[in-house]
Amino acid sequence: MGRKVRIGIVGAGLIGKAHLRNYANIADAEVVAICDVNVQEAQRVAEQFGIPNVYSDFKEMLQRDDIEAVDVCLHNNLHSPVTIAAFQAGKDVYCEKPIAGSYRDGVQMLDAAEAYGKKLHVQLGTLYRKETKAAKALIDGGMLGKLYHARATGHRRRGRPYIDGYGTPAFLNKDIAAGGALIDMGVYHIAQMLYLLDTPKVERISGKGYREMDMDANRAAQTVFDVEELGLGFVKFEGGATLDIYEAWSIHLGSIEGCSIVGNKGGVKLPAYSDQAVLAPFSFHTTLCDIDINGMVNLDEMDGRWNHLKPDYDAYQSSQHHWVAALQGRVELLPTAHIALQTMLVSEGIYLSDRLGREVSGDEIVEHSLTTAITL
Repeated sequence: MGRKVRIGIVGAGLIGKAHLRNYANIADAEVVAICDVNVQEAQRVAEQFGIPNVYSDFKEMLQRDDIEAVDVCLHNNLHSPVTIAAFQAGKDVYCEKPIAGSYRDGVQMLDAAEAYGKKLHVQLGTLYRKETKAAKALIDGGMLGKLYHARATGHRRRGRPYIDGYGTPAFLNKDIAAGGALIDMGVYHIAQMLYLLDTPKVERISGKGYREMDMDANRAAQTVFDVEELGLGFVKFEGGATLDIYEAWSIHLGSIEGCSIVGNKGGVKLPAYSDQAVLAPFSFHTTLCDIDINGMVNLDEMDGRWNHLKPDYDAYQSSQHHWVAALQGRVELLPTAHIALQTMLVSEGIYLSDRLGREVSGDEIVEHSLTTAITL
């Protein structure tokens, strides 16, 4: 427990509500204001969560001197302009994933954070999962040896936003969302693997996106659907490590293999998920005394024990717990903005490779990246 951190929320939609539910479980977080262009919805959400101040103009909310941090819960191409405006107003920023709609916009966000001396934290929830903590401990303990390959995967049987029932058409429109399955879901798994690999520099990328499955005719007629439902990629890093990516919003398969990372001494498989159901547990694999070992881990017992033994372990319970603890000065902020920026580079590299029909270099991706930020 520490001092109260006073927060303003920009966006009262699905993401804003999800963030508010998480803040409700953090004793030191106090949400004092919320803003949305749909002021009626903002007022309704404010009443639900006991937020005393409601705004329709985020710039007006930023003028409050009792807000130290702003939580940006908007569509991807709004992340950059709102975040930079918050820095200019002297606020630290917690931003929903992905970092922005393009690599170039993400760079501008990191540059602005440095220029104004403010913190930028990006919501990469998979970094705080029990399986990520277990994998990181094994890697840091040398149990995997030299890391050389990772796999980032995500699966939904039929879970395209809006087209398949939930969410809004904005998720499907490239002008607003910047991308599809890779940007919406893949960011979590790519960032998770980059974090475990210690975020190596991208050397070359090849990839492909697909949009092939049938759609509900009525929903299809009501939206622009010009992003991928399946994204595939292969990344080569400086130093020789590689990463393959398989991210499906919708595919005619019951499940796919979960994320994994391997080294010359051992490997780990992270739990496989399909539509949020756990299909396979965490496992550790190595060879001892010329015997191949496949080990299972009770992640709940591990997490419970560490919660008692490790100092400030509560600061890694979730992305928002970590954000509040970092603002209090209890822990150093994980480099989520840098990881999120490299995640965007990977996603954008897959799109560029698909468009050009060939493998592309990291430098090419940077050169081709354009701003997609919406002018406010």
